[in-house]
Amino acid sequence: MSVAEETAMEPQSTLRAGRMVLALLLALAASPALAQSSPLIVVEDHGGVSALPYYGALNPPPKQGAPDVPPAVRPPPVGKPASEADMLPVRSERLSPGEEPRRVLQAPGLTPIFLIGDDSRSRAWLMERGSVLRDLNAIGLVVNVETAAALASLRKLAVGLRLAPVSGDDLARRLGLTHYPVLITATGIEQ
Repeated sequence: MSVAEETAMEPQSTLRAGRMVLALLLALAASPALAQSSPLIVVEDHGGVSALPYYGALNPPPKQGAPDVPPAVRPPPVGKPASEADMLPVRSERLSPGEEPRRVLQAPGLTPIFLIGDDSRSRAWLMERGSVLRDLNAIGLVVNVETAAALASLRKLAVGLRLAPVSGDDLARRLGLTHYPVLITATGIEQ
């Protein structure tokens, strides 16, 4: 065989060898022994408690060949389920009925909410602003209410609006509020 013939055959043999290596790599990748990942190596451990019990609620499928791990135990509920009446009375120490200055907010995406209490000023405001609140699909937080009957009375005035008894102290602190009733939107606070 001449040097020219040997040189012409080299690309074909290199191509064949490359195909064989590719086939071998594909066969190894499909091997179940290599498909399983090796155990993780812990680089640093700051202690603490394992989070594994929290993942039990997700019910992941068991790994093949893995030892059976008992599911996380949840304590049974105690007594009757909590109701909205159990949340009453609601008192917000930082908020009272009164005049609140109008302010500009920059809170894009904020769902409109309004704060009211069980008082004559809030009732009048709710009747006056009810249609605007419904148009905005605003959510009402009743920040001062004593009884379930008082909350039901407010709901009769707020037909078509959602009202929830919630302490407004954290919201008041964050937004610098001292009085209600107020409407809080993505662009401002107003009465």
